[in-house]
Order: sequence, then structure tokens, then C-alpha cells
Amino acid sequence: MKNHKKYLPLGILGIMGVLTAVLLYFNMYSKESEAHRIIYIPKIIDETSDFWTGLIEGVEMAAADYGMELTVVAPETEEDIERQNELIQWAIEQQPDALLLSPCSYTETTPYARRAVAAGIPLILIDSALDEELALSCVATDNIRMGRVEGDFMRQFVTEDAQIAIIGHMKTTSTAIEREAGIREGLAEHEAKIVDVVFCDSDYDKAYDLMVELIESYPDIKLVAGTNEYSAVGAARAIKDLNLGGQIKVVGIDSSLEQIQLLEEGIFEGIVIQNPFKMGYMGAETAARVLRGEEVTPMIDSGCELITREDVYTEENQKLLFPFKEE
Repeated sequence: MKNHKKYLPLGILGIMGVLTAVLLYFNMYSKESEAHRIIYIPKIIDETSDFWTGLIEGVEMAAADYGMELTVVAPETEEDIERQNELIQWAIEQQPDALLLSPCSYTETTPYARRAVAAGIPLILIDSALDEELALSCVATDNIRMGRVEGDFMRQFVTEDAQIAIIGHMKTTSTAIEREAGIREGLAEHEAKIVDVVFCDSDYDKAYDLMVELIESYPDIKLVAGTNEYSAVGAARAIKDLNLGGQIKVVGIDSSLEQIQLLEEGIFEGIVIQNPFKMGYMGAETAARVLRGEEVTPMIDSGCELITREDVYTEENQKLLFPFKEE
């Protein structure tokens, strides 16, 4: 018994040492496994827009899948560049582990994005680019290619006396700038038939009114290109209400339920669709990869596809238009 008592203090010390090591390990593990905090600032949070709803849902799902703590804030309108810049400054003060951003302006958002990078916050762009290469990666549709697909499809409808109009969404965004350039490339020799380019500030009603004004100003308009959901749907609503479907052919971008219905009705001749959910998911996934220390590519193309009235019901295109539809 004396011998056992002699070694008892040493045994207690050994157990205490093991417990201390275990506690230190779990403390270190807990710190390492803390959720990364990311902030996403889109151009707008708009439940009436299938594009923005789908994109934000993609960001949210990726954040959940990768165990990241996500905050989403946005201005009330896409043209409110000043408010988005204020939100970027607010985000910098929160010191998140990464900032995801869909810039409202190709140029005016840049100084604030530069501040975020200077503060050591990894920057990932989604949907739109900036006029400086500040971000580690930009996840977006190849917008010039998308516009080119739209313009090339329109060429078959161009007649000798046809006039063409473009209704853009936001004059200051890279998406509108690049898509217009792509449309012009796609139209090729018919580019000279473009009589006007107007911008609806991503507002359905304004796009509607602009379409009515264009018809009044240019009676020989035969083709209209919309550069996003708002501009394309607003123009198509006006043409439908004026019973000009078929006489004025509309080609649009994006794939909201209303756009699909207007395509089926023959108001749209075709739509060039993006995959906003995929774009959002890939944006947040790219942030997760950066935070894991992985290398990412500067530009990630989330893809686009042309869907026409003739092929809207193919099995492949139905899967693209309704990616979450139950079998």
C-alpha cells in the first residue's frame, strides 16, 4: 500500500497533463472551425425578379454547404450607386472574412471596392465586373458572348427597311455595356439599322413606357433587344398590350416565368438564358475556396443558352428553364 501511495501524485499529474492537452486541442480546433463570415452586396434584393431571387438563393445554399455565416444587404434600387457604396464601407467596418459584390456601376463602385481590398478583405465579384482588376475572381456570364448570341439570332429577322431598338437595363453597369457591344457584333452588317438605345434602370414600367415611345418615334421598328429581365419583359408587355406581337419581334435575356410564358405566346422570338442560381452558388463557393487557401481563376463563366419558340419544349431546354422541377 505504501508503494501505491508513493506513486499516486505522479499518476494524478499525468492525468492532469492529458486533460490539459485535450482541452488545448479542442480549444484550438474550435477556433479553427469557427464559421467564416462573408457579406454579399447585390445590386438589389427584389422578390419580383427571378434572376436576383435565384442568384441570392445560390449564394445562400453555397454558404450553408460550406459552413459560412452569410449576411446579405443591398440598396433598394439598382441605380442607387451611392447607397451601395455606403454598404461597401459598412461591410469594410465589419471586417468579414470575404466580401461578395455585384457592382451597381462599372466605374463608380471601383473606389469603394479598392478600399475593401486595401483593408485586406478578399473580394469576389458576382454577375458584374469593375473597370479595375481588384477582385480575386469574377463569377459571371460572358456578357459579350451573351449579347453576340442575341444579336446573331436577330439577324434572320432583319428586313431591308427594318429598324432595330435596344432597351438596356443600367447604363453604368458592365453587363449592359458588354451585352450591347455583343448585340452589335452579332448583328454584324445590320448594326447600322439600330435607331436608338434607351435604358430602363431595371424597372418594368419604365421599359414599358420606353417601348411605347420608341414605337411612336420609329414606326418602322421591327426588332427589339432587351438586355435583362426588366427591360425585355417591360418591352414585351407593351408589344402584347398594343397587339403588335409578331409585327415587332422581341428577343430578350433571362428566363423568368413571365418570360417563358411570353415566349410560349409568341411575343418573344427567343431568350438567351443565364443560370443565376449556379452563378450565385459558384460565387460563394469561390469565396470558400479562397478562405481555404486554394487558388481560383480570375474569371469564371457561368454560361448561357439560346432558347427559341421552336425548341422551348425540348427535354433539354425544359431542364434548363426549370432546373428544380421534380421528375
